[in-house]
Amino acid sequence: MLLTVDVGNTTIQCGLFEGEKLALQFRRSTNPRLSSDELGLFFRDVLALNNFDYKAVERIACCSVVPAINHSLSNCFRKYFFKEALFIQAGIKTGLKIKYANPREIGADRIAGAIGAVRAAASSGGAKNLIVVDMGTATTVDVITKNNEYLGGAILPGAAMSVHALSEGTAQLPSVEVVQPKNVCGSSTIEAIQSGVFYGQAGAVRELVSKMEESVFGGERAFVIGTGGFSRSFESAGLFDLVLPDLVLQGLKVALDMNP
Repeated sequence: MLLTVDVGNTTIQCGLFEGEKLALQFRRSTNPRLSSDELGLFFRDVLALNNFDYKAVERIACCSVVPAINHSLSNCFRKYFFKEALFIQAGIKTGLKIKYANPREIGADRIAGAIGAVRAAASSGGAKNLIVVDMGTATTVDVITKNNEYLGGAILPGAAMSVHALSEGTAQLPSVEVVQPKNVCGSSTIEAIQSGVFYGQAGAVRELVSKMEESVFGGERAFVIGTGGFSRSFESAGLFDLVLPDLVLQGLKVALDMNP
């Protein structure tokens, strides 16, 4: 079995693979102050509660955008799983030709998502120009050519971050759930916020994808993959050709295959 761990700013998302099958997904909130013992017991307890033996985990891959937790995370796998985890970072094999000005600046989750996207495209008909939209705490838009060149992309505040900014930065606006409202023209404050956040986010993604296709691919349409915690919420907006919420976990598994 393979264990994959995606540490985001808000949540730690984990996947356990049996062969090619993603047999278990689980998550917890991210806390940079967690000790290696707390993390190790969490992973082992979740596996045990789902009838998996932690001793059967052969390899572990991680991507993290929270540097403060990385030391505890790597130590927890040494102490509780007796394994050295593979972290997505400069120097490992990714199958990508990184064209970023400073590759060390790229979020590890963006690279893992790009790796997963290339594999997903190959499985659905061959090499394609790709745009990956990861809708999490931040929304990232990443561009990968059909020649596996990772070019970069765009970053904007995510849907939940926008809601939080409105509620924290104003005296009277409440925090709301991120959903597609019944009416674009909101007839209540809650509905108005939901409309602004949902259609604002959808419009921003649509415009960025269009501009990327125009400026990078000469107007040629790209294959757009949606991922991240909010990708399913925006599936009805017609932004994506394919929605794969577990794309980063899949990319981490591919990275393990490339780095035996």
